[in-house]
Amino acid sequence: MPGLDPSIVQHHLPTLPHARPVKQKLRWLHPRWSLQIKEEIQKQLQCWDGKVRVCVDFRDLNKASPKDDFPLPHIDLLVDSTAGHSMLSFMDGFSGYNQILMTLEDMEKTTFIIKWGTYCYRVMPFGLKNAGATYQRAATTLFHDMMHRDVEVYVDDMIVKSRGRADHLDALERFFERIQKFRLRLNPKKCTFGVTSEKLLGHMVSERGIEVDPDKIKAILDMPAPKTEKEIRSFLGRLQYINRFIARLTDICEPIFRLLRKNQPTVWNDDCQFAFEKIKEYLLSPPVLVPPTPGRPLLLYLSVSDMALGSIYYLSKRMLEYEMRYVMIERLFLALVWATRRLRHYMTEYSVHLISRLDPLRYLFDRLALTGRLMRWLVLLTEFDIVYVCQKSIKGSIVADHLASLPTSEDRPVDDDFPDEEFVAMTILSGWCLYFDGAANQLGYGIGVLLVSPQGD
Repeated sequence: MPGLDPSIVQHHLPTLPHARPVKQKLRWLHPRWSLQIKEEIQKQLQCWDGKVRVCVDFRDLNKASPKDDFPLPHIDLLVDSTAGHSMLSFMDGFSGYNQILMTLEDMEKTTFIIKWGTYCYRVMPFGLKNAGATYQRAATTLFHDMMHRDVEVYVDDMIVKSRGRADHLDALERFFERIQKFRLRLNPKKCTFGVTSEKLLGHMVSERGIEVDPDKIKAILDMPAPKTEKEIRSFLGRLQYINRFIARLTDICEPIFRLLRKNQPTVWNDDCQFAFEKIKEYLLSPPVLVPPTPGRPLLLYLSVSDMALGSIYYLSKRMLEYEMRYVMIERLFLALVWATRRLRHYMTEYSVHLISRLDPLRYLFDRLALTGRLMRWLVLLTEFDIVYVCQKSIKGSIVADHLASLPTSEDRPVDDDFPDEEFVAMTILSGWCLYFDGAANQLGYGIGVLLVSPQGD
């Protein structure tokens, strides 16, 4: 296999300056496995597509390699961008990682030993820490002018999408011309063409919208009632993976969450069983989610209880002990800041209409003199186009109230640090924090410097 055109990407293996070479010992295996490994190595030397995958233990090499921070696509945004199209094709790279060449100077770093000798890789092997980032860089470079239009790519998973059959054939033609030009090979056994719905990164996408993967629903429906703490955490972990689709999750599962509290005996009672069965009943007909409509604002409903925060999009969070000591106006602002952190990938692209029973929020945006954490949070919110809208319907607010009625398992503090260093600079001196956003407008003034004491004032 000739491999992907090196002008697109090659895999580099930089190592930390203090890293020392490590010689691993020969691993003795059962003769049956040793013969299969030898056979597979020979097949790889002959570029044969074997069914056995040999994986070298690169843990020592990975420890000595700095992390490649090339970003992977945001899964929610990629799924949203794919849903709503009537024609889809899904492609997978053939031995994807092995299509990318190693740089000549880094080949020997991949050396491994078996009973019949030592070998190194000419192509990027499976198991390297930064292999995924390198493949994503290759895919982004290869389809840079097609992504988010006709093509979506997540590492070696490629999707061609279109609104109609004729458009789809044109898009596929452009796609194949591109991969042929740069010698990217596909695995025909893992390609699906011209379908109306298919699995994508744990979801089912179609013209209708986004649905839960039926296999994940089946895994939950087939589960017996958990009895031990490990089984309870496993069950809740599966729910968290699909919580985007479950309304009032915290309300329904509160008796089960209660079992994980400190000094709480793990006794599966009738309330837990009722919640368990109710979740299963809910998953028999889960909702179909629809991506945001371009040009239309997002509606954000907020609610705050004594212990939790809630917002539409099936989000809720337990407040930590120190957050529960906030006065009500600070809790209201905390709920809004938390919602913007969780939904930032949506809220930076759309106008947001804030709808809530929490009227004080309406006036905070217009106040010129705020102090402490309220001012810091207000600075954080300035990057979003948020407009307070008088509530005309309580339907959405009811759902938000339900979400806030009981806490979830997300027991982490709200991250209120600034997301972009170029947006705000922060300096910490002896417990004091200084924030500067460089804001300016045509009137010549804006938020400039904010000092926060160690007590948060």
